Amino acid sequence: MSNIELKGLSEMPSSGLPPVHNWAPPFCGDMDMVIKSNGEWFHDGGKIKRPAMVTMFSRILWFENDEHFLVTPVEKVRIQVEDAPFLVANWQWIHTKHGRAIEFTTQTDDVLVLGIDCDLWMGTFKNEERPYISMRYGMKALVGRNVFYGMAESLERVETSKGRGMGIISAGKSYLLMQDE
Repeated sequence: MSNIELKGLSEMPSSGLPPVHNWAPPFCGDMDMVIKSNGEWFHDGGKIKRPAMVTMFSRILWFENDEHFLVTPVEKVRIQVEDAPFLVANWQWIHTKHGRAIEFTTQTDDVLVLGIDCDLWMGTFKNEERPYISMRYGMKALVGRNVFYGMAESLERVETSKGRGMGIISAGKSYLLMQDE
């Protein structure tokens, strides 16, 4: 088991995302880190309790060939993700130049606007249908149950290339969540 050295991270900007997509360090092995399906992060069997630490790790998360890695300028270690590495914890309606839109905030303080920065779909995890949004580098975030229930109050009839039914319209884009039978 590898422990990631945090070398090179001191040069990271204090806000925003580091340029992980520009880094090509060698693979250094597996790390005993798991992101559980409920969004909790564990290292060496114990829950990481400091939100700032989870957020820092989330900023160096990379997705490649269906695997997740923590990447620094000098090393790359594989971690395990049970479902989605991010969890949408909050949402609100905002106004954009594209019209009314949903703004999502993840538990790691990523802010995305549905229809502009991300898309929404229903997927399956362990035979349970769950809502997800797209994230950076091909990753996804699970939309928390409380968020999804809050959004359900805004469902309206939509028609997309996938069919007709109930869904959400955000920034002028329609998202089908419950297809007509």
